[in-house]
Amino acid sequence: MAQNGDDIQINGITLQNATSGPKYKALADEIVAAINGGRLHEGDPLPSVKALSSQLSVSPETVFKAYSILKEQGTIQSVPSKGFYVANQIEKVFVFLDTFKAYKEVLYDALTKNLPKDIIADVNFHHYKPEIFRKLIEESMGKYSKWIIMPFEGEGVKETIDQIDPEKLLIIDWNICKPEGASVIYQDFGEELSKGLNSVLHLLKKYDEVHFLYPEYTQHPYVSVDVFKKFCEQQGICYKVETDSTQFNVQRGVAYLSVSDRMLGHFLQQCRDNKLKVGEDVGFISYNETPMKPFIDRGITVFSTDFQLLGKMAADFVVKGQHIEHCIPSKMIIRESL
Repeated sequence: MAQNGDDIQINGITLQNATSGPKYKALADEIVAAINGGRLHEGDPLPSVKALSSQLSVSPETVFKAYSILKEQGTIQSVPSKGFYVANQIEKVFVFLDTFKAYKEVLYDALTKNLPKDIIADVNFHHYKPEIFRKLIEESMGKYSKWIIMPFEGEGVKETIDQIDPEKLLIIDWNICKPEGASVIYQDFGEELSKGLNSVLHLLKKYDEVHFLYPEYTQHPYVSVDVFKKFCEQQGICYKVETDSTQFNVQRGVAYLSVSDRMLGHFLQQCRDNKLKVGEDVGFISYNETPMKPFIDRGITVFSTDFQLLGKMAADFVVKGQHIEHCIPSKMIIRESL
């Protein structure tokens, strides 16, 4: 055992006296980091629960819970009368998404289903907060073999991402803040939308106007609004961009394009209250496919990229480690709401 300041090292394990988060999780993370960093190898013995709890000044329950988590993951194994050993060389992937939404679950599910069992994906959410973004990445440096990050436009975001080895980094969804040499799998928020709107032009013509619901709380790229305006002007369609969610009122004869599922809920409630038939009296196009939208009110028309494919391709990047730059096409899925 070696002791340096606040750090205690035992058989390659270093536990810092962190003030936030459960100690058992911090210990489990440090053991994985020691394996990924080559300080612990397959077959190496680990200290007993009693020895490690004594040397790190934590309870035996903390060490036991950390060991139990790692054993369940297959990272370590126990041999009767002999103790705990490193079972295999595992990898951990840092996955950084914006917020938890149904289509992000589709992405994450596709990612994890296509990863081998010895690769663990830790998902985190930044909620478009630059300080949270910076803090979580800086605290995680050195603990992960690959990074999958959904970026956003915020102060210091690009500089924080630049700290990551670009060969280990995959930017997803939005092609911004990408360091030179990093990989990217993204969707086009501009030209693809123009193609999608043209594909349903004959249905939009049923309505007197088309409104883009772009509420004040959305982080959706504004380029989509510019494309929408250009499309309507070229096609001679009366249009409006609604940015105040508190003033939203459904109008007969209007088709709506929305980037927010929250606004979809308001729309459906008002249609019910005012006895408006969706797909006849009013129309609706929702951004981003989710498992429930085919079944809501006879089906909601969506414009969406393929999040399942995005997740699968992200898993390929993790497993193969090959550089990739790919734009996943989006498409309009027509249902009864239009």
